[in-house]
Amino acid sequence: MRFELDLGDDYSLIGIHTSEEDYRLAFLLNRHLKTNFTNSKNQLDFKNDVASFSVFEFINEQHQLTIHLIANKFVGNARQSTELNLFNSEVQFSNISYLIPEKKNIDYFLKIEGDITNNELNKRIDKINKINQIITSYQINPAELKSKDYLIF
Repeated sequence: MRFELDLGDDYSLIGIHTSEEDYRLAFLLNRHLKTNFTNSKNQLDFKNDVASFSVFEFINEQHQLTIHLIANKFVGNARQSTELNLFNSEVQFSNISYLIPEKKNIDYFLKIEGDITNNELNKRIDKINKINQIITSYQINPAELKSKDYLIF
């Protein structure tokens, strides 16, 4: 008989679609969810520090929850040298990196660590979807993500 230990994912994940900036979304969530997101000192830096994804954090000691608001998209500037005739020139263009590339359509993730029931999670999603600046939000199964290791910090 063979036994396997399945630790599973010990967090819940919500995907958020919005065109708001990270600080503005944190403000809106604070207002509507009665949270207190603050800008985390630690950003997620990847790809040789070419991309940095913002992280906001809220710790609810009463309910033993830690919630992170994580940007999925980083827009950076890159330069490329080109040779045209006798002149050298540099072309500057935007470069987009994604934390979770298989979910490019998601702008932000809300990672909830701690014990939260499906009913409580659905209530949070309903509150988020009532915010005018939010296009939509929904639960994501972390086990289905290929790049889920990027969400472990």
